[in-house]
Amino acid sequence: MAAMWLLRVVFHSLSTSASHVATFAVLGNIKKQGLSKLARMPLGDVQSKGSGEIKNILVERVDSIETTLAHIIPEASGNAVVVLGTLAFLFVLNWKMAFVSLMTFPIGLVCYMLMMVGYEQHYNRTVKATKELNDTAVEYIGGIEVIKVFGKAKSSYDKFVSAAKEGAASYVDWMRTCNLPFSFALNILPAMLVSVLPIGTMMVRSGTLTPDVFLVVIILAMGLITPIITVMSYSDDMAKIGSIMKEVTSIIGAKELDRPEQNIETPKDNSICLKDVHFGYSAEKEILHGVNLTFKAGTVNALVGPSGGGKTTLCHLISRFWDVDSGSITLGGKNVKDYSMDSLMQNFSFVFQNVYLFKDTIANNIRFGNPSASMEDVIAAAKKARCHDFIMKLPQGYETVIGESGGTLSGGERQRLSIARAIMKDSPVIILDEATANVDPENEKELMDAIDELTKEKTIIMIAHRLKTVQNADCILVVDKGTIAEQGTHEDLVKLGGIYSRFIDSRKQAVSWKL
Repeated sequence: MAAMWLLRVVFHSLSTSASHVATFAVLGNIKKQGLSKLARMPLGDVQSKGSGEIKNILVERVDSIETTLAHIIPEASGNAVVVLGTLAFLFVLNWKMAFVSLMTFPIGLVCYMLMMVGYEQHYNRTVKATKELNDTAVEYIGGIEVIKVFGKAKSSYDKFVSAAKEGAASYVDWMRTCNLPFSFALNILPAMLVSVLPIGTMMVRSGTLTPDVFLVVIILAMGLITPIITVMSYSDDMAKIGSIMKEVTSIIGAKELDRPEQNIETPKDNSICLKDVHFGYSAEKEILHGVNLTFKAGTVNALVGPSGGGKTTLCHLISRFWDVDSGSITLGGKNVKDYSMDSLMQNFSFVFQNVYLFKDTIANNIRFGNPSASMEDVIAAAKKARCHDFIMKLPQGYETVIGESGGTLSGGERQRLSIARAIMKDSPVIILDEATANVDPENEKELMDAIDELTKEKTIIMIAHRLKTVQNADCILVVDKGTIAEQGTHEDLVKLGGIYSRFIDSRKQAVSWKL
């Protein structure tokens, strides 16, 4: 018995160690697959999930099954084998006493089944509450500046507190409904001696059971208690795995853009053509209605029009962040669907209105457009983007680590760094989405000079509303209600007297406003 006990300890330690190594490898692969999948999914599908929800699924939810996976094989399954093996031995010894030892099982199982009533409802509530808490926390932290400016700290904090209380209540209420049936199940199911002792004693006295067999039955019945309780302790965790894996599968198994693996060589030119393009973010509402247009190689093209008309959607479709519902988009005469992800993205650089910079050195943020670039190339790109001077005034120059999202820099400085990053990438097609919208007058000249350096000899597609930004464009396209309402040069559209002409008049009036 001592030798068996020692072997049990040794093998339990080995199996548990091995299962933990395997578990962390599995969880690591799940997270890697999930993050990799996000890059291949349509952007709209990713954005439809809150950042808190994605973080919750790929981090908290995945981590929560670590204990179950690490222990289910060496402990739960091992103890289950002990229970089955012991019961088999009991049937060999005396089949009547084997059935007697199982008499408490039906009552215990009924109690356990009562505990599982409403499991799906309770679990879904905890999932919803946890997602809401994560989203509220991300929103509260990310919007703290706006919250303070508008004096909404108390109401916003109250919203966070409410989400936190609901998150706690969802678990507490669930546990309260389970306490009584679980306590009964935990005590009745392994209580084999309640039936074994009196009935076995009667059988010994009647001569139908020998004392030595009865003694072995008692020992085996007592030996069933610990493994049964152990198996039961993992039953709830095992039930959760299925629900959690459904959430993980909703990301890992999500539809992704179908991209060929073989790269297309550099396209013959930088022209972009849209033919009868229809698109909607959902099947119920179409955003673009049969758009036909061509961006000639090496030209500057401005997209203007009312908000919500489809300007940004057009830019996202051109770079294939989404797929068109019908029609086609070509780059250099080749359908964008025929390009692999890498070969298509090599042709585009983006400068967005809201700049995202990584919590890293300035040099690495610029080098993000070309990871293999030398320091000399980084400095050259920074000079072209008119940001070398302010970088050199920072404590560590190019090695200065900026805060998350570039929060330690001004809006104009962040914008110029994003342009330096685009210059470093040196793509033939540049998409500018309201790049100068939030820039102060002091930074505007520097920014416009940086954009001039970025857009030399490129095909430019820019979304803008400032008159000085669009009036010199080779082609101006007025996007309204998902269609190209007007198209032409500044002079042509002004003479037309349509939407663009009214836009110019409103811009001129806005410039004359004074406080």
